[in-house]
Amino acid sequence: MTFRQDRHAAPSSDYPLLGELPLARTGVDRGCERRMDDAWLPSLMHDDGTRLLLLSQGRAPVRDGALVLSGPADVPPGSQLVYLGRSAGHEIVLAVVQEAPELPGADWLGLRDVAAGLSALDAGLFVEAVAIANWHAHHTHCPRCGSPTDIVHSGWVRVCPRDASQHFPRTDPAIIVAITDDQDRLLLGANAQWGGRRYSTLAGFVEPGESLEEAVVREVGEEAGIRVASTRYAGSQPWPFPCSLMLGFTAQAESTAVVPDGEEIIDLRWFTREELGRDIVEGTIGVPSGVSISSALIEHWYGGPLPEPRHLEN
Repeated sequence: MTFRQDRHAAPSSDYPLLGELPLARTGVDRGCERRMDDAWLPSLMHDDGTRLLLLSQGRAPVRDGALVLSGPADVPPGSQLVYLGRSAGHEIVLAVVQEAPELPGADWLGLRDVAAGLSALDAGLFVEAVAIANWHAHHTHCPRCGSPTDIVHSGWVRVCPRDASQHFPRTDPAIIVAITDDQDRLLLGANAQWGGRRYSTLAGFVEPGESLEEAVVREVGEEAGIRVASTRYAGSQPWPFPCSLMLGFTAQAESTAVVPDGEEIIDLRWFTREELGRDIVEGTIGVPSGVSISSALIEHWYGGPLPEPRHLEN
């Protein structure tokens, strides 16, 4: 038994600089007040109208550009369940399964593979599902005493049976910033993990007791050796790989004598639009693509979609 849901985007208004980002869309009412009743989730599994999103190793079933939702009878025994919310009169539950079952006409795909083409409802469900599943996978024991924790509140809280401490899903805030100079060139850096050919905007996690603006200044100083000013918030989106919230900014460099830190960032370059477009087309460098907020920041500065490498155009 499978379902197809309506693909209507949620009403939109007042977007920041980057507009609506692929992973920052939703069409579901998460129902925080409903999920606090521990009888709520079990009751949904006895309702044939409940729809379930199956997730296996971070992948979900997709057919014809939409998530495939199943009924309670299709969920394998022993699956981990989490209440996701309500949409169009249907309650939606995540079921984390060990092995992906065969679903006619469906492909099991990852969030980054399909998010840009999904409806707001589907994108929001997929992001929520991946994020909460990752939290459960990495936080199975009490950080205070090491005891295995019990899952309560429809999958949104874990409780230690030994000391009764409650543990909630975590989100790690990280800033990411598009830096320009007085000639409107864009600064991009090559991360050591990418082998030196892929260039991106600079980013880093927010430290305890630090504002977002302070994190921008500190991270740029650490990674590029320059100071920035005129910091402006540009937009945000979840990045559940495993549990980040990316907060995008633009900023103006006070100097151009950049020095990579040599550990995380091994090269830094100032690009004009012509230089960046040419290097991408010729395959000299790679840049972020798809649903990343880095790609959105770069394309906002560039003035539109980035060109494809020449070998992809042929």
